[in-house]
Amino acid sequence: MDFSLLGLWHQMGMFAKGICVVMAIMSIYSLTVMVSKWWNLRKAQKETIKFAPEFSQFLEEDNLTEAIRLAESYKRSHVALVLGGALGEVKPLIADGSVTVADINSAERAVERNMLLEITNLKRGLAVLATVGATAPFVGLLGTTMGVVNSFTGMAASGSGGLAAIGGGIAEALITTAFGLLVAIPAVWAYNYFTTKIENLTAEMTYVSKEMIDYLIKGVSGEFGRSRFTREFNAASGAGPIAQ
Repeated sequence: MDFSLLGLWHQMGMFAKGICVVMAIMSIYSLTVMVSKWWNLRKAQKETIKFAPEFSQFLEEDNLTEAIRLAESYKRSHVALVLGGALGEVKPLIADGSVTVADINSAERAVERNMLLEITNLKRGLAVLATVGATAPFVGLLGTTMGVVNSFTGMAASGSGGLAAIGGGIAEALITTAFGLLVAIPAVWAYNYFTTKIENLTAEMTYVSKEMIDYLIKGVSGEFGRSRFTREFNAASGAGPIAQ
């Protein structure tokens, strides 16, 4: 009897082959999500590092129009999407250079709306990884269970016993369990990694947006509020301090 993977594949029943095909699809789907999510988060961080100093410079000059235009040009930066959208909504309210309590409330609501949309976008695909990581071992176990049942059924039908009679069937059954673990482990690792990464990005967006609200509270014409915001913004986004 051929105990190589190819040999075991040819000896598998239709049910075991179906289980392997299902897990192969799950593996390809989860790998696609992993690569796509990693690429998108990498682009978001790179754009944020480029966006931060330019955006801060426009705020120092009280040039909200250019700041909003700059934010709109960075389509992948999570910080640009949140701050640009919020400033775009409140710009008409603070165009005269004065800020009221109503303006601040409007800015806070705009930031919350944009953050909610961006966090939802960042989390897209995580459910796939969670589902694959949680169910792949059980799908493999289903194949193993049916393989063992088939082995003992065949042994009973042939009237022969011993490990030699059921060894091939047991090996076939255990392959599906191994395949299930092979699919589940990377999915669980990736899910935990991306969950932590998104939590960090969410904290970054929250921190920077709060600093922007503080900047508006102190008044767009106040040097202290403006310099503090730009300094904290660059520190939070990882861009470093800008030249004054």
